[in-house]
Amino acid sequence: MNFKKKYPIVIALDGTSASGKSTNAKLVAKALGYVYVDTGAMYRTLAWYCLQKGVDVHDGKAVGAACRKWKTKLECAEHNGLRSVHLLVETYFPEKEIRTPETAAAVSHVAAVPAVRKWMKQTQRDCIQFGDLVMEGRDIGTNVFPETDYKFYLDATLAERSARRAADGVNENLAARDQRDSQRAVAPLMIALGAKVINNSAMTSEETSYLLLEEIRKRMMAK
Repeated sequence: MNFKKKYPIVIALDGTSASGKSTNAKLVAKALGYVYVDTGAMYRTLAWYCLQKGVDVHDGKAVGAACRKWKTKLECAEHNGLRSVHLLVETYFPEKEIRTPETAAAVSHVAAVPAVRKWMKQTQRDCIQFGDLVMEGRDIGTNVFPETDYKFYLDATLAERSARRAADGVNENLAARDQRDSQRAVAPLMIALGAKVINNSAMTSEETSYLLLEEIRKRMMAK
């Protein structure tokens, strides 16, 4: 279905950890032929970079300085029919390195630094150079693209989200992560004004993405 538009469309998919943001954002992006953007991967990339360079991730000033100085570039690559934006560090995308337990433990500390949030916001907004986007994260609808008409917030019970993490072989204190994300001073995790909230505790990814696509198409047709 084609819809007339003047600017690239941004579908903002925010939510808690293990709420299915990544899986559903990819399904929606593939279905619509949009570009997928994992903003969490960008923060993970900075966390990995800091660990590699010996930067103390608990030192906000040091992390902010590292973020201002590192050499990065946005790249859009296609794999298995899905176009995704990657943040390259000196031409390298640390795809596997950013998924290690060490990086996971550091990312929430890095993400809380105001200078980092400012840098990431601008970089993430620059992703529209690649066209229509499905962007997942924790502050897309509230901070990065608050002007978009396509805002969604995914959630599930803590027990269900913990079970999903465990099924992936990851042992993470999601309650603590939720608290840090919600209470940080800059761009905290919260439901954006006008966002459709979907609790998918008892839903499959296919059921969740179907609801998302139905709502997106409904909003497009209303324009």
